[in-house]
Amino acid sequence: MTLSTPLLAAAPLVAGLLGPALLGAAPEQHASAALTPRTAAATHLPQAPAVGEVVEHVAAREPADHLRVLSYWTPDRMAKALPIDLPGLVSKQGGLLGGLTGGTGLGLSPAVTGGKVAVVPPRRGARAGARHQSARPLATTSGSRWAVGGAVARTTGRVFLTMNGVDFVCSASTVRGRSRDLVITAGHCVKDGAGAWAKNWTFVPAYGNGGDKPYGQWTARRMFVAGPWSQSSDDSYDVGMVALAPSRGRHVADVVGAQDIAFNSPRGGHAVGFGYPADPPYNGKHLVYCAGRLRDDPYGDTHDQGLGCDMTAGSSGGPWLSRFDTATGRGTITSLSSFKYSDDQRTMYGPILGEAVRKLYLTAERA
Repeated sequence: MTLSTPLLAAAPLVAGLLGPALLGAAPEQHASAALTPRTAAATHLPQAPAVGEVVEHVAAREPADHLRVLSYWTPDRMAKALPIDLPGLVSKQGGLLGGLTGGTGLGLSPAVTGGKVAVVPPRRGARAGARHQSARPLATTSGSRWAVGGAVARTTGRVFLTMNGVDFVCSASTVRGRSRDLVITAGHCVKDGAGAWAKNWTFVPAYGNGGDKPYGQWTARRMFVAGPWSQSSDDSYDVGMVALAPSRGRHVADVVGAQDIAFNSPRGGHAVGFGYPADPPYNGKHLVYCAGRLRDDPYGDTHDQGLGCDMTAGSSGGPWLSRFDTATGRGTITSLSSFKYSDDQRTMYGPILGEAVRKLYLTAERA
């Protein structure tokens, strides 16, 4: 797929205040295909995809490999890394990152033209990173800064990676597993569909304004995606799992904690999605959340579910939590940010965590 222009949509915020009760949320599913604008909704869902095998990649073998990645990500490189655009605005042309002008092989956001990065300014009246923030989380919001803290502020972080020689950013979350080293993100933040695996992959939990790394930096040792994603960029499998190397002898879950995960959850319900959007009007320096009711893909192209959300490129891979407790910042991961349709930039879609993803998780947590 070839990525197009950045997402700049911004829907109005709906101020529904939460009480201390848990928020119930539901699953979703992804299709990282660039879908041309649609005007009519379909009335059916496609047949559920079959469970595929798990494809693995060894990211680092020796301590020297991890040290090299840590050395690679200087503050300057982190600051200049570009957000991978949400693949739903793309057209399928031989892979998620294929065929871009300038020979990089990547779809970038900001856009690349003639080998040069075209900076897209914020919309009039919008300040980069400026979003509503409240001491009490909103039950429904299309994009607000998370200012409440809690576990989710530690377990969610930014991912820095290199594909085809270009540095990018995504979002990810730690997830509970027997190895205590596991994070979940979008498949397109790990592997370019049937193309290359990411390099220099590193996770920074609780990434802060000014590049703060309060809990350190964790490098990848093994990466996992489902077979259909690796073979054909199948949109229903845009999920990646990464086993991290210990940092200073400590596992990431022992340092920042981890969120629970559930598979084959009922459709519908309420979800709270988190991430680090980096395209205007956001700047990638703050944790942002969307919250609301989930709905089916109106086009019937996927089994994904949509969440009203203005988050832009850079938020790919951020977790969607159901049964979210705003007092503790804990919930259950039931999906993640994956794509947007080109004619509906106010809705984010995320994949159903079904049997294929359960198999992916069981393999990765034993790594």
